[in-house]
Amino acid sequence: MSNIPFTTLDWAAVEKTVHQGESGTAFWQTVQFPGLRIRIVEYKDLYLADHWCQKGHIVHCLEGSFVTEQQNGEKITLKKGMTYVVSDDLSSHRSSAREDVKLLIIDGDFLRNSDL
Repeated sequence: MSNIPFTTLDWAAVEKTVHQGESGTAFWQTVQFPGLRIRIVEYKDLYLADHWCQKGHIVHCLEGSFVTEQQNGEKITLKKGMTYVVSDDLSSHRSSAREDVKLLIIDGDFLRNSDL
């Protein structure tokens, strides 16, 4: 990851892209730096991710609540103000939401699992 100069993000000016889930829709606003991705993600319409993810993330719930399901069957509910953190390849997880949700998601090279 390279050094990032002092930068402000005006999320109102960042384009939303549409990502269909197994059910429902996710809208992403993405800012990409070398080795670092920052997103505002919204889940709508009874969202269920269409894949299991092994990527590391820092996920902070800004609005609503959602469930992160582990492939082993464990389910964790995150509500507004809660965060989860996981490194790459240490979890197989997917998200679902019964209500509209807004998340701040940060991922990048700093979450690589150094034990691999």
